[in-house]
Amino acid sequence: MTVQGRLCRAWLKLPIWLRDIIIGLSMAVVAANVWPPLLLTFGVPVAGIAEAVFLSLYLWWASGGGPPLSTRAARGAAFRRGTLSPAQWAWGLIAALSFAAAVHAAIVFLFRIVPFPIEAFRQGNDFSFILSPPLRWVAVVISAASSGICEETGFRGYMQQPIEQRSGAPTAIFVSSLLFMLLHLTKTWATIGMVPIVFGAGVLLGLLAWSSGSLIPGMIGHVVMDIGLFGHWWTGIAGDFTARPITETGMDQPFLITCAALATTLLIVLLAIWRLRRIAPSSPARGIASCEVVT
Repeated sequence: MTVQGRLCRAWLKLPIWLRDIIIGLSMAVVAANVWPPLLLTFGVPVAGIAEAVFLSLYLWWASGGGPPLSTRAARGAAFRRGTLSPAQWAWGLIAALSFAAAVHAAIVFLFRIVPFPIEAFRQGNDFSFILSPPLRWVAVVISAASSGICEETGFRGYMQQPIEQRSGAPTAIFVSSLLFMLLHLTKTWATIGMVPIVFGAGVLLGLLAWSSGSLIPGMIGHVVMDIGLFGHWWTGIAGDFTARPITETGMDQPFLITCAALATTLLIVLLAIWRLRRIAPSSPARGIASCEVVT
């Protein structure tokens, strides 16, 4: 037996849920980490073009294009490939934008309760080597697109979708959200207070993918969220967060506005998810079991 054959046999002996997790993590983490070395090696203009080409090819292959032919249908199913109706697009965009707003409102709420640890948030996200302010924003947008596209494909597509088919949406959303949170706990900004925000974001994105039957709304929401994260919280390009905790200022008007914004955006996200689930057609599909997808 060839080495490839032995590896394939060993792969197929793994529990199928473990294969889903490994494939999902690979699709998310490996692809999302193509952009940083490109940026550091070639600079924004060249790296940006290269990353755009890479993401286009990544989306084409992940959604069922290219070889191997034997896994095209499974890849298309894992990607939740399909056409959204006008109503789905409308509710999907509402959910996506409200989701991004809710995450940022939750972060503001957190750092009105405890002090903002600016040093932890700025480690590993320094764009100061990019001298041109417009090019810094280009780097922010591409960084956000890379993370949003690759993480949604990996976590809410290749990991969550096949688990949904076998074990149901609650289990699949919990597993993908837990792994999403654990991956992000490796970041310097992953303070205790950020843990429920990251897990909650994973749950909302999982619900959005499940209810719409598509990764597109989640990708849009994830990218918009990350533009804010990269631009403001992680680099300070859009300005610094200077509000003090309410232990120092008391329950001031900005804090009450933040609470209202968080509650309102969460309600809108949940309403949009509910509406999407009511109008989305059911589309059962098998997950990826073949070892060819990872060869």
